Amino acid sequence: MKLSFSFMPKDEKFFFLLHQSALNIQQVARSLHDLMLNFENVSAKVIEIKELEEFGDQIIHDITHSLHTTFVTPIDREDIMALAGRLDDVIDAIDEAAQYTLAYKIEEPTEFAMHLSTIIVSCADQLERAIGLLSTRSSKLREILPLSVEINRLENEADQVLSRALGELFSNGTDVVHILKWRDIYNTLEEATDRAEDAANVLEGIVLKHS
Repeated sequence: MKLSFSFMPKDEKFFFLLHQSALNIQQVARSLHDLMLNFENVSAKVIEIKELEEFGDQIIHDITHSLHTTFVTPIDREDIMALAGRLDDVIDAIDEAAQYTLAYKIEEPTEFAMHLSTIIVSCADQLERAIGLLSTRSSKLREILPLSVEINRLENEADQVLSRALGELFSNGTDVVHILKWRDIYNTLEEATDRAEDAANVLEGIVLKHS
């Protein structure tokens, strides 16, 4: 998949690319959620997530290239790069969790994994809405702030789910390999919400600078 934006005004190009990254996160999050709730054709679903992760890498490449070839940017270039990087980190964590389900030959997801995947979808939705508001500049820019707060709340919820998941895993499990596999999966799923919170923090900083 190739993005076409060569005829866009330079200001719009960066907002377009960042929004494409957010939309890609939404798709990756929904693919992960489908994997967890409908645990069949696992290999094909994991491959699909990997392809979306690679598309996300292309977006980051396009943003980096555009930064190197644009003299004036609509917002600080370090903020553009920081936001792009944090968005890419979200996708990387989701992809890693999906890869674990295949590599570790997981038989079926747990309720905790399903819950975490649902939280990730909610984080992705909030990020997409927030980044969609970036191009409005001062008019609606402060509407990003409550979305950022909600992402922080979701990350806290994910922390609580992770704590319960690990508590049950270590309290009830006797199979060390099983424990280590699910520890990795739980931690990586929760990491996706951490990285979403990082992106939200960058967005909040942009709002405070420009509104």
